[in-house]
Amino acid sequence: MRDTYRRGNRSRAGRTRTGAAAAALTAVAVLTGLTGCDSGDDSSGGRHRATGSPRPKPTPVWDTSPRSIAALGDSITRGFDACLVLADCPEASWATGTDPRVRSLAQRLLKKPEGRSWNYAHSGARMADLPRQVTAAVAHRPELVTVMLGANDACRDSTALMTPVATFRSDFASSLRTLRRALPKTQVYVTSIPDLKRLWSEGRRNPLGKQVWRLGICSSMLSEPDAMDQAATARRQQVYDRVVGYNTALKDVCGKDPLCRYDGGAVFGYLFTGEQLSTWDWFHPSRNGQRRLAEMAYRAITAEQPVT
Repeated sequence: MRDTYRRGNRSRAGRTRTGAAAAALTAVAVLTGLTGCDSGDDSSGGRHRATGSPRPKPTPVWDTSPRSIAALGDSITRGFDACLVLADCPEASWATGTDPRVRSLAQRLLKKPEGRSWNYAHSGARMADLPRQVTAAVAHRPELVTVMLGANDACRDSTALMTPVATFRSDFASSLRTLRRALPKTQVYVTSIPDLKRLWSEGRRNPLGKQVWRLGICSSMLSEPDAMDQAATARRQQVYDRVVGYNTALKDVCGKDPLCRYDGGAVFGYLFTGEQLSTWDWFHPSRNGQRRLAEMAYRAITAEQPVT
């Protein structure tokens, strides 16, 4: 009787432990199902993503072969003084020109540039004029927009009239937002502003160029070109510093847009020589200089990764 009693008690105890274990496993399964996640890392070392979590938007892919171009900017993009004195020469433009000696960006990128490239740059334009150029360009829905603008914000009758950097930055950011709202998938290539002090240093060697400068070209930098006194040196340095500030603004604003590429300071850092400067004013790019600008733009636009 005692043996049977002991065996019965052991049997009931075993059944009790088995039932308790099963209940515990069931509770774990229920809790796991409610939380929707596991208790450890996956095989790749990262945590499992909870069901329904938002995925990050993919970064837009830069197209190295755009099929249409609109150029925005100032006298450089209009080819000013590349062919005739004090006159635009759009056929020599680095961006959309037709002169085979330049081999413009449009000629390098597009099989048939005619009807697929537009030049809305305007000689004398400043950053405040960019919205009007943007409005004209978006009507064509170009796949690429180039922007070379800002030299005239520093090239004023005096340094006191130069555009403040904050205003310059705000105008550029506003224009880029306007473009992006109208053309969310259009790519933008932004060049740095040339080193105006370098152009003064190179151009002042030519007597004809200095005579043309007296007509009012970039007076803040080019007036009294041979003066080396403290006031003249400080004035030129002030213009130089303002251009550096403008380029920083271009880089910063462009860098916040995934479909905008800044040239990494390539144009600012380019060492223009007499061969690349207009034989009329020794300040604006010659055909040779326009060709160099086209080469720099083509390399930046067709690169797999942006220049930093």
